[in-house]
Amino acid sequence: MSHTLNRRANHVPVLLAFAFRPFFLLTAFYAAALVAAWVAFLFGGLPLPLGVNPSQWHAHELLFGMVPAAIAGFLLTAMCNWTGASPLHGGGLLALVLLWLAGRVVMWLSGWLPLWLVAAVDLVFLPVMAAYVARVLLRHGNYRNLVLVVLLALLTGANLLMHLGFSGLWPSGGRLGEVLALDLIAVIMVVIGGRITPAFTANWLRMQGRDPAQVRRSEALDRAAFWGTLVMMPADLTMTLPVLASAMALFAALINAWRLYSWRGWKASQEPLVWILHLALSWVVVALVLKAMTPWLELPPGVWMHAMGAGAGGTLILGVMTRVAMGHTGRPMQLPRLAIWIYVAIIAAGLARVVAAFIPQLTYSALIGSALAWVVAFMLFVLVYWPILSRPRADGRPG
Repeated sequence: MSHTLNRRANHVPVLLAFAFRPFFLLTAFYAAALVAAWVAFLFGGLPLPLGVNPSQWHAHELLFGMVPAAIAGFLLTAMCNWTGASPLHGGGLLALVLLWLAGRVVMWLSGWLPLWLVAAVDLVFLPVMAAYVARVLLRHGNYRNLVLVVLLALLTGANLLMHLGFSGLWPSGGRLGEVLALDLIAVIMVVIGGRITPAFTANWLRMQGRDPAQVRRSEALDRAAFWGTLVMMPADLTMTLPVLASAMALFAALINAWRLYSWRGWKASQEPLVWILHLALSWVVVALVLKAMTPWLELPPGVWMHAMGAGAGGTLILGVMTRVAMGHTGRPMQLPRLAIWIYVAIIAAGLARVVAAFIPQLTYSALIGSALAWVVAFMLFVLVYWPILSRPRADGRPG
């Protein structure tokens, strides 16, 4: 069996051997290109052929372009560990990559194409990925992780709302879809972060000869964090109950803070591949607190939204990609040379983006600084990890 797998792997291009390889590189490259083009559009007059609201187009491409690519890279890789299933590779993986690319092309050309066609092409990727993941999980009896399929289906619904807003069929649908997408991405981060962060922390402590039991895990607390974050959605669906949404966000922040504290992240402060995950989930807590404070302090919604997106999302995506890329290519589990600057840059990008939304007087300089740091973080990932992701495993195994 092993001989057969190795023989098949030899006929598959390295970049199509496992989902994390193409999707991580595409995530990083697209994240950098999107923000660079957006800043050039805002401040340099770069013409973009957009047939939709430019601000919502920018949000859409971060939420439904960059983030789903990162989810695909992680989820299609992790579920092989969860189930023992063979990875999606070769032609099947290429088809999924092309579906994602097609969605990006039509969104960039939305000013030249019928909006119904833009929506039809862009809406395909998430449900196709969800259907494939569901099929694999059900075939192997891995029912616990089907919640991620449900979240992907709901994320598809949020994408549909944004397209209804773009088309004018439901003018408020764009903003509602954006908020619900951020809520759902927060839930996905809570779920995935809750699986990997305590496990990696405990494993690192064990390797250092220290007691891994210091990391306290609780299924009850995991469930509370999941449901506490998910219940923000019903209040946000109305968009007319800010006090209820505030209360839900505060509850979610407290539960997630308690859970994060129980994982004792400071015990692994010497290992960047671990502490970056704790930092990313700390951003989730901060974003939820800011969301809770928004109606009371009359904060611009962009404050919590960018804390969740640029802060939590950007940091967790890079934290996961930098770690998974090492472990799944048979290399030592340590951050490559220069890669620490990926973390420094994404931390700076998140902080500056929140400042840009929070303090109007600093908006211009903070926005430019955030964009520059964001582009540096993701392009540095491409430069450092291209040789790792485009070459065969260091240990000679398939994948």
